[in-house]
Amino acid sequence: MSLDDLRAVPEKGKTGDLRALDVTLLAFAVVIGLLAGVGALAFRSLIELFHFLFWASGGSFAEQVAATPWWLRLCIPALGGLVAGPVITFWAPEARGPGVPEVIVSVTSGQSTIRHRVTFLKGFVTSLLLGTGASVGREGPIVQIGASVGSSLAQLFKIRPELRRLCLACGAAAGISATFNAPIAGSIFAMEIILMNIEVSFISHIVVASITGSVLSRIFWGEFPVFQAVPFVLESYWELLLYLGLGLAAGLVSIVFVRLIYGLDTGFQGIKLPEWCKPAIGGLALGSMALAVPQVLGVGYDTVNAALTGSLTLSLALILLAGKILATSLCIGSGMSGGIFAPSLFVGAVLGTAVGLGAMQVWPGDTLHPSFFALAGMGAVVSGTTLAPITAIMTIFELTLQYQIILPLMLACISSTLVVRFLFGFSAYEMKLLRRGVNIVRGHDVGVLRSLLVRDFMRRDFVSVPEDLPLKDLYAKLLEASYPHFVVLNASGQLSGVVSFRDLRRVLPNLEELESSMTTADIMTSQVITLWAQDNLERALHLFEEQRISFVPVLASGEQGTVAGIMTKDDLLSAYDQKVLKDRVLSGRP
Repeated sequence: MSLDDLRAVPEKGKTGDLRALDVTLLAFAVVIGLLAGVGALAFRSLIELFHFLFWASGGSFAEQVAATPWWLRLCIPALGGLVAGPVITFWAPEARGPGVPEVIVSVTSGQSTIRHRVTFLKGFVTSLLLGTGASVGREGPIVQIGASVGSSLAQLFKIRPELRRLCLACGAAAGISATFNAPIAGSIFAMEIILMNIEVSFISHIVVASITGSVLSRIFWGEFPVFQAVPFVLESYWELLLYLGLGLAAGLVSIVFVRLIYGLDTGFQGIKLPEWCKPAIGGLALGSMALAVPQVLGVGYDTVNAALTGSLTLSLALILLAGKILATSLCIGSGMSGGIFAPSLFVGAVLGTAVGLGAMQVWPGDTLHPSFFALAGMGAVVSGTTLAPITAIMTIFELTLQYQIILPLMLACISSTLVVRFLFGFSAYEMKLLRRGVNIVRGHDVGVLRSLLVRDFMRRDFVSVPEDLPLKDLYAKLLEASYPHFVVLNASGQLSGVVSFRDLRRVLPNLEELESSMTTADIMTSQVITLWAQDNLERALHLFEEQRISFVPVLASGEQGTVAGIMTKDDLLSAYDQKVLKDRVLSGRP
C-alpha cells in the first residue's frame, strides 16, 4: 500500500483496505517520529552551542553563569531578546509564547496545518533565547517543532485532513519523548493536551512515533533519567495528608503563576514601544534579577536536581519560588518564545522543598525528606498550570524512574488540578487562547459554532411515540428504529418526555409478564434536557459535554412544548467540521 491510500477514504466494509491503511499510517508515524526526534536533537544541540558562545566555560549551565562577569550576566539575556524580537514580530508570530496553544488551534480549527517556516524559526529563536538565559522551557517549542514536522509531511504528501491531526500529534509526541527521554509522557501529552479527543484506533500510531523519538534520543544522549532523586519512601499513610496539602498549595501557586504571566503580557502590550523591542526589555529585567538570583536563568534543571537531593534551604527555596515565577512571567509576558512546562517543574520542586522543610520542622523525624515533596511538587504544579494531571504524573514517573512516588504524586496532582478548576478554571494554554477569543471544549473551538443555529442543523424527521403506547408495542418499535431514542408526546402533541432502550432495560426481563395497562409514560424520562431552535451550536456543544448526552429534543421557537426536531452530537460535530472546512477554503488556506 502506498501513500496514495492516505489521501482517499477507504470504502466501508473492506477490511483489507482498512488494515493496509493502518499499516501505512504506522510506517508514516515512524518517519514522523524520526524526523521530529532529529529536530529535538538539533534543538538541544543549538541550545548547548549558544551556551558555549555566550557564557563562560563550565561543566553545567549554572557553573557557566557563575563564572560569567556580572555585566555580561546583565546584558546577555537582553541581547537574546533583541535578536529574537524582530524575528518573532515580522516573520513568525506563531513563535511567540509557549507554542502549545498554536498547535491546539491548528488541530481544532486550522485543518492541522502549520506553516513550514515555523519548524526552523521556532527552533532558532527559542534555542537562542534559552542559550542566552531566558527563563522558559524547551518543551513548548519542541511540541511546535514536532507538530510542524508532522503537519509539513502531511501537506507534502497531500494526506486527507482528518489524518493530518494524527500526523501533527505524532510529531508533538515524538518531540516531547526525544526531549525528556519519556515515551509514555510524550504520548499522553499529545493525547491529553494537544488532541483532547481522539479515536482509540489512532493511539497506537502516536505511541509508535513517541517510541521512535525516544529511541533516537537514547542513541545520541544515552539512557538515563533526566533528574536524579533520592529513593522515595512512604513510611506512613498519614503522610498522604501532607501531600494533599502540597497539592492544594500547588494549585494556588499555579493560579498565581498563570495570572502573572498574562498580567505582565497585558502590561507589556500597554507599553507604547515597537513589539520587536519588548523581548529585549524583558531580557534586561531578567538579567537584573540574575545579578541577585542567578538560578532563575535558563531551564533550571540544575536547581531542580539540587532540590531533589535535598540541597536547598527553606529561605533559598522561597526566594527561588518567587524569583522563577517572576522571571518566567517576564520572559513570556514580554513576547519571548518558550514553554512553561520546565518552569513549572522548577517552581514545583522548590515549592515542594519549602513544604517538606516546613513539615520537618513541625514533625521532626527521619521519615520525611524534602526531596520527596520536591518530586510530588513538580508534578502538582505542572498539573495545575496545564490542567493535565495524567501527563504530569507520567512525566514525573518517567523522568525519575521511581514507582513508589505514584500514590502521593497522584494525590498532589489531582488536588492541584481541582483547585485550579474550581478557583480559576483555565490552564496556561487555555488562557492564551481565550485572550485571542478561542474557547476550546473537548478539542473543538466553540467560537466557530457561535454563528450557527440549531434550527439549521437539527433533524426534522424524528420518531415520536404517544404516552399511552403499550410497552410491548414500544419494544417492537425500538427494535425497528435506526436510532434508539424516541420523543414522547402527550395527547396535545407536546413534549412529555423521552424514552430509550436504557429506560426499557429495567423491565425487559419481565416484559411478557407485564400488565397490558403499563405504557410508555410509566418508564419514560420526564425531566428532559432541551434546546430551542434559535439557540446556537456553541450552547448545544456545552450542553452535550456538561450533561454527557447524545440526543436532545429541539423545541420550536416561541412554542412551549412543541417539538420541531432533534439534535444529536454527531449532527453537531458534522456541522463543526463543515464550518471549519468552509472557513479554510474561503480564506485560501490548504
